[in-house]
Amino acid sequence: MDLLPTDPPTSRVLIVAEHASARFGGEAILPLHYFRVLRNRGVEAWLIVHARTRDELSALFASDLDRIHFIPDSAFHKFLFMIGKPLPGQLRHFSTGFLSRLSSQRQARRVARQLIARHAIDIVHQPIPVSPKESSILYGLGVPVVIGPMNGGMSYPPGFTRSQGKVTAAFMRIGRLFSGVLNRLMPGKLRAAALLVANERTARALPKGIRGQVITLVENGVDLSIWKPIDRPRQAPGPVRFAFTGRLVDWKAVDILLDAFKQVAAQCDATLDLFGSGPMRESLENQARALGLDAKVKFHGWVAQADCAALLGTMDALVLPSLYECGGAVVLEAMAMGLPVIATDWGGPADYLDASCGILVPPTTRGQFDHDLAAAMVKLAQSPGLRRELGQAGRRKVEEAFDWERKGDRILQIYGTFSLPSSQNSNAPQATSRR
Repeated sequence: MDLLPTDPPTSRVLIVAEHASARFGGEAILPLHYFRVLRNRGVEAWLIVHARTRDELSALFASDLDRIHFIPDSAFHKFLFMIGKPLPGQLRHFSTGFLSRLSSQRQARRVARQLIARHAIDIVHQPIPVSPKESSILYGLGVPVVIGPMNGGMSYPPGFTRSQGKVTAAFMRIGRLFSGVLNRLMPGKLRAAALLVANERTARALPKGIRGQVITLVENGVDLSIWKPIDRPRQAPGPVRFAFTGRLVDWKAVDILLDAFKQVAAQCDATLDLFGSGPMRESLENQARALGLDAKVKFHGWVAQADCAALLGTMDALVLPSLYECGGAVVLEAMAMGLPVIATDWGGPADYLDASCGILVPPTTRGQFDHDLAAAMVKLAQSPGLRRELGQAGRRKVEEAFDWERKGDRILQIYGTFSLPSSQNSNAPQATSRR
């Protein structure tokens, strides 16, 4: 990787994203944080985003609304939403969702050209989608384009391939097979000045033929003004409280977590709080009842970010058993709050956690996985000193490596490497260096 300057010139930045939202969950929060951090620092920045997030962004950035440009919800968007609604989540994302994102990008590209000319933009940043395979049409804009950080190249653990479902797995294989063709038809990534990747796994999944630099930058960060430790007694009375945060979908493996918690509840005084909504909620509630866990498992549904932080502060540990988690921002949020974390040793959580601040559980077979999850939860339930030690180490790690302010420093360095002074940018190349 190339060394970046420590004091880059200030750039005029245009962020282009499908969504920028804390309410939508997942990757949608990334563009919001980039825009927030840049504007808090006085950087000249603009944002193009779909109108679905207009109300949220209007409340968050009332003084900067003139810098946010909303792509309207077209009849085509609405049609794709209607036909995609009955489909499984991942299948919808790679089919009608892709077409919807592509339509939004086409409109955003037109608006971007206008803003680049009007405001003498130096650099365009496309933070999402985070998939390294998905094509981009943000090219030929006359200024350098930075894409990412991306995070992908994932597959299910070998012992859990059936969990994905045959139809979804086949569709994903087809999508990955044709991604090379799509990236040549829509060569935004091939022509980008820089492709940011969260890890080596993602770098290996990038399309062939890219011209720009590949730079490592962690995908997720933490807003430490929201996610911070809450003072609590050294040994609070009552049960040990475990929490899960995320969408209730199949790849999050909450069904396995419930089976594991049945074993925990038989050995310890413990509870499990689930924060999040999704299509599996009803079946998971039925499972909890069938396991006799009604009194110990609570489904909170969707919870706003600030409320979730307050509730998470009353917990003793976070458990994330996901089988297909590229990122796992909830792991960092829990670490920032001083909570120990138990997570699957597969994908994103393994980029954040180590033995100093949590427990990673290898996903071997289902029976072994839920047994090992239960053993890890029992270990923390019976060891308040260990919970405290791991939680404190996690907080230190987040402060050192995952604070959004530190990430803001890094992204400004990257911008400064590729952007030119606004008086010179009309003929700026799409890539300043090649691999």
